[in-house]
Amino acid sequence: MKNVKFIEVKSEIGAGTRGASMGVDAIKIAALDYGSNMFKQIESVEVKTENQLLFEPTKTTYAKRIAGVLAIYERLANSVSQTLKKSNFPIILAGDHSTAGGTIAGIKMAFPKQRLGVIWIDAHADIHSPYTTPTGNIHGMPIAASLGEDNITNKMNKPDKETVDLWNRLKKVGGISPKITYKDIVYIGVRDVEPEETFLLKKHKVKAFTTAEVKRNGVEKIARDALAHLTHCNLIYVSFDVDSMDSSISKGTGTPVRNGITEKEAGSLCVRLVQNEKVCCFEICEVNPTLDKENLMAENTFEILQKVVSQLTY
Repeated sequence: MKNVKFIEVKSEIGAGTRGASMGVDAIKIAALDYGSNMFKQIESVEVKTENQLLFEPTKTTYAKRIAGVLAIYERLANSVSQTLKKSNFPIILAGDHSTAGGTIAGIKMAFPKQRLGVIWIDAHADIHSPYTTPTGNIHGMPIAASLGEDNITNKMNKPDKETVDLWNRLKKVGGISPKITYKDIVYIGVRDVEPEETFLLKKHKVKAFTTAEVKRNGVEKIARDALAHLTHCNLIYVSFDVDSMDSSISKGTGTPVRNGITEKEAGSLCVRLVQNEKVCCFEICEVNPTLDKENLMAENTFEILQKVVSQLTY
């Protein structure tokens, strides 16, 4: 039984589509619709965002609003670190996925000498840098930031000095860089990847399980194999982007992709993973109710969250 604490970070400045900042509240509304008092029972803290930057011109083309993202990284990292140091289990309820780099920084701040494994359940690899990004959206960069990866070999952009300086600071949040290694990453459900990312994944032989493998082998085996791959790690962090689920389930996320896992597979996978004693932090992100009908994605996500919380607290 773990003492769970919610950390809400309603940021969407790392995304290209507006509305992810409303995702956490949409999940809470789903909880009310289900008659759940989970959000009353579990302590929650909210990290201040920088969403006001959405109303200002973007100065840094290849890492949009990176100064704001850096500020959020530092706040979130401190919140995660303090939560872990108090022997609590943080569940991060996030807007866009860019802030995951702050979560990783917080875990490393709390346990600087521990080897951290990452299970990234997502349609995207999120391993771009300002040098390779096709969009400039930082929700495609948190893994690269955590790895300290610039991918200069595949450079196609020329970011200005301000961007480069802020990117280097972003990589070093928490005073440790790199925070993770390629050997310590497991991807599940990734299927929308650019050539620059594919280069890194193949070069470093990053462990990945496709949607087809999940369906063919079943959630139990995928979870077991993912955890086995990280057996040398002291701690494991699980990050669940709702776009890992198939776009047919709901349109309620900024970057839906076909051929994803089902809501049932996602829920079973997350529950199975958090059963492992090394898992120290769980995260859900990218619910966007402005793109949805009848709050369906938030309802699906709440059901998954409820299963995870039940697993951790009982």
